[in-house]
Amino acid sequence: MAYLLHILIITAIYVILAVSLDLLAGHAGLLSVAQAAFYGLGAYTSALLTVKMGATFLVGIITGMLLATVLSLLVSLPSLRLSDDYFVIASFAFQMIVFSILNNWGALTGGPTGIPGIPAPGVFGGHVLTHAGFLMLAATCAVLSYLVVWRLGTGPYGRVLHAMREDEVLAKALGKGTVRFKVTIFAASTALSALAGSLYAHYVTYIDPTSFTVMESILVISMVIIGGAGSLWGPPLGAAVLVSLPELLRSAGLPSAAAANLRQIIYGGMLVFMMMFRPRGLVGCYSFGR
Repeated sequence: MAYLLHILIITAIYVILAVSLDLLAGHAGLLSVAQAAFYGLGAYTSALLTVKMGATFLVGIITGMLLATVLSLLVSLPSLRLSDDYFVIASFAFQMIVFSILNNWGALTGGPTGIPGIPAPGVFGGHVLTHAGFLMLAATCAVLSYLVVWRLGTGPYGRVLHAMREDEVLAKALGKGTVRFKVTIFAASTALSALAGSLYAHYVTYIDPTSFTVMESILVISMVIIGGAGSLWGPPLGAAVLVSLPELLRSAGLPSAAAANLRQIIYGGMLVFMMMFRPRGLVGCYSFGR
């Protein structure tokens, strides 16, 4: 039972990451390769504040989200004024810079050894010490993130995002400040990624830089592509599929080394199949290959 609850908790955390990227890629048409960087910023900020400064869980989460929002401006403001290609390059560079800092600034982040002893989250005066309790917390955050994405992706604000995704020149001709919309939606996306990082840090109680590499960003991108971008159900479905896949391989009795290699082959095969034959993903509304 504890193992099943663990899988559900990890799935809820990845659902937050997937919907955060879909807010950017699926609704605004911007592809970021830095979701793992902001995921890591949220995790390390919350861990450092609670372990070294004795801050509360809520303070750690809010500070991590604020830090991610502020740093997102360093990526979005210079690059989005040029073209979307520059944004992808800038996000990739930011991802590599953040990983290098986490891995080498030992005095602050612990370097490769990471940060152990992260306390359990405190909620309403008590601490979440059980898998069932943490699942309720993670699922609540996932639902709230889902509702934020749904609200931003609908209504007048969402219609401007979709107009930019389909034809930015036309959106500008209609008098819409596309750069402002891009900057704000990227900030919202990074804040949700930081929220997922804070939850992850307090769940596993130990973090190190290897959990926040560019491969983690590619995994989140894969979830959006396979589930389907621009769809409310696509990213959560993609997260559930890619989180459960390694567990299904493990339950099949394969050796760990063989299961890891086979997982990468299946990931690659699914991506190639989706991009060639189903570019909108399983239930998506927007094609990455348009």
